[in-house]
Amino acid sequence: MNITSHVEQIRKQLEGLDNAWMQDCEEPEHASAVDYLSDALDIEYIVNGKGEYLGARVLVAFGGPNIWINTRTNQIEGSWWNEISTVTYQDNLGINEVLEEFWNCK
Repeated sequence: MNITSHVEQIRKQLEGLDNAWMQDCEEPEHASAVDYLSDALDIEYIVNGKGEYLGARVLVAFGGPNIWINTRTNQIEGSWWNEISTVTYQDNLGINEVLEEFWNCK
């Protein structure tokens, strides 16, 4: 599978077109953005000088390929060696709203 295929798979998950990730949830019929984020490898928050939330980058794959979900740009950014793939996504899971709530609760 090439990097573009990996990035497209993540896009389908975020847009609700591929719900295979829900199988690992305790209650798949009620799976949410919080469930999706529970498997995140890292979260980098993007804030302004006042500490106000602007977005986040969520690392969902690492070590070949590396894939980040960027909620500020609504893009999934993947790289593997010299191959790069970026695709825009629709946040149908509400990941950005959950991350903003996490940031505001810090």
